[in-house]
Amino acid sequence: MSVPFNFTLVIPVADRPRQLAACLNSLKRLLQRFPFAGQVSLLIAEDSADAHSIAAHRSLVDELCRNGFNAHHLDAAEQRALLAALPLDLQMRLESVLGQAHAPRWHHKGASVTRNIAYLWLARHRGQPNDLYWFFDSDQEFQLPLANGSQYEIDYFEALSRIFAEASTQILTGKVVGDPPVSPAVMAGTLLDDLTAFVTELSEQTMLAPCAFHLPPAPTPNAAYHDMADLFGFAKPTPFRYACELPGAHDHRACLDAAAHRLAAFFDGVHPTRSTTYEPSDPLASKAPARTLYTGNFVIRADGLRWFIPFAPLRLRMAGPTLGRIIQAEIGAGFVTANLPMLHRRAESESGASEFRYGINKESELVDISNEFERQYFGDVMLFAMARLTRGEADTPAVVTAVEAGIQTRYRQMQHSVCIKIKRLSEQLEAICHAWGTAPPPAFAAFLASLRHNFEHDAPVWQRIGDPDIRAARCAEIGAAIDRYAQACCDWKTALEEIRS
Repeated sequence: MSVPFNFTLVIPVADRPRQLAACLNSLKRLLQRFPFAGQVSLLIAEDSADAHSIAAHRSLVDELCRNGFNAHHLDAAEQRALLAALPLDLQMRLESVLGQAHAPRWHHKGASVTRNIAYLWLARHRGQPNDLYWFFDSDQEFQLPLANGSQYEIDYFEALSRIFAEASTQILTGKVVGDPPVSPAVMAGTLLDDLTAFVTELSEQTMLAPCAFHLPPAPTPNAAYHDMADLFGFAKPTPFRYACELPGAHDHRACLDAAAHRLAAFFDGVHPTRSTTYEPSDPLASKAPARTLYTGNFVIRADGLRWFIPFAPLRLRMAGPTLGRIIQAEIGAGFVTANLPMLHRRAESESGASEFRYGINKESELVDISNEFERQYFGDVMLFAMARLTRGEADTPAVVTAVEAGIQTRYRQMQHSVCIKIKRLSEQLEAICHAWGTAPPPAFAAFLASLRHNFEHDAPVWQRIGDPDIRAARCAEIGAAIDRYAQACCDWKTALEEIRS
C-alpha cells in the first residue's frame, strides 16, 4: 500500500468528561505501542447540557493539541453554523436527519443526530480518497484485557488499513467486548437466572466458610446477555455461574454483599454476570459479510457519508442495526464485519456508574428506566419492520403494525417471565439469609425494588407500551419516517454537495 490511510476518529459525547478522558488515554497508549504512518486526527462532537462538562471536554481537546495531536472540538455554536450553511428549505426537509436547526435547546439531541451533524463537518473539512472515518463512543477504550495480562493486542490502524486496501470494502463494523451494547430493559431475565442459580448454590454453603465462587472467566456466547436472543438468531444459554471478584480471603456473606453492590450498575447497562469476552483472531481473516452496524464502532470511506444514521430525531434504540439492514440491502458484500472490537465500559471507575445515561432516572430511591425501555421497545419495532421492508414487502403501515403486534407479544412474555423470576429470587434470598441468621444486603433489596418498579404489570412504562392510542401514534410516526426515507436520502445528498461547496 503506497499511500497510508488517514483516519479521523469521531466521538459524540454528552456529559462524560472522565469517560472521555479514559477513552483518549487508551488511544494515546495504543499509538505508543503501535505507531501509525498515516495521520490520526480526532473530532469530538459535543452534545452536553452541563457547562462544566463542555469545558472539560474542550480542555481535553486543547491538551491533545498542545501535545501535537490534530484534534477539534465541534461545539454547539459550530454545529448550528453547519446547519445554517444549508438553505432554509433544505434545513426543514432534513429535520428527520438533523433535528430542528432552530430548536432553542441544543444539547442531549442524541448520539445519532450528533453523528449526522459530524458528517457535515467531515464533508466540509475532509474528503480525500485515502480518508477513513471511524465512529465510536466515549465509554469505549482501545484495550482488550486478556488472561495473560496483556491489554493492547490489536494494531487497529494497521488492520483497518489492510481491510480497506481491498476496494470492495466500503463500510466496516466492529463490535464491543466487556459491557453489553443493549439496554437493561432486555437483560433483566438473564441476570435473574444467574442470580437465582448463585443464591441456590449459596444455600448449600456455610455463611462463614471460605468463598467458593472464584472462577476463571468463561467465554460468553453471542447475545448471551439478551432476554430475547432468539429474535436475532442466537440461542439462549443456560445460567452462568457467579464469579466473585473480591480479593483476598473472605467468607460467603462477604461474597453476597459484594454481589449486591455490583447490581446497581445494571441500570446503567452493566450486566454483572455476563460480559462479552475477546477471542483473538487475525482481523483480515475474520472479515465476513455484515447485517448489523454498531454505531459505537464503525468505519466508512469518504464517500460513505451518504449513509447517515436514519430516523435519528425519533431517539429510538437499535439505530445501528436498522441502518445495517439498509446498507446490506444496498451494497451486500461491501458491508463487512471483522474481529476488531473495542472495550465497552458502561460504568466509570471513580463512581461505579455511568457519568451520564439518557433515559435513566435516578432522582428517587427507585431507578426508573421507562424512557429507555420505551425507546428500546419501539426501536425493535423499527428494526424488524425495516428488515421486512428491505426483503421486499411494500405496505409500510401494514408491516409496522404487524411487527409491533408481534413485539408486544414478545415483550409481554418477557415481562411475565421476569416478574416470576423476581418473586422466586426474592423468596430464595430471604430463605438463605433467614437460615444464616442475617438480613439480606440492602443493595440487593434496592435492586429488586427497582426491578419491580420497571417490570411489574402496573409499572409506568407498561402502561404506556400497552396503551392502544400511544402504540398507534408511535407506529404511525415510525411508518411516516420510513416512507420519508427515500426523499431524505436525496435531500442528504444535496446537503453534502452544499456543505462541500
